[in-house]
Amino acid sequence: MKCVLCKNGEAAPGTANVTLHRDQASVNIKNAPADVCQNRGGFYLADDVARQTTESAEAEVARGAELEVQQFAA
Repeated sequence: MKCVLCKNGEAAPGTANVTLHRDQASVNIKNAPADVCQNRGGFYLADDVARQTTESAEAEVARGAELEVQQFAA
């Protein structure tokens, strides 16, 4: 698929590191499956992957984490 932002690159299956911030907390989820723009390196997450990363990050923040790094788990 064409990258909707740069309009030049092709977005191909790959992985991305997703960093989410809430207040003073940061959660980094490594190697999440994503479509990655081959031109600019930006990425797009499928709805289910976005939901899973958000839920995981929210759980870590609720538990009191200030900085959490984890691998994506399907």
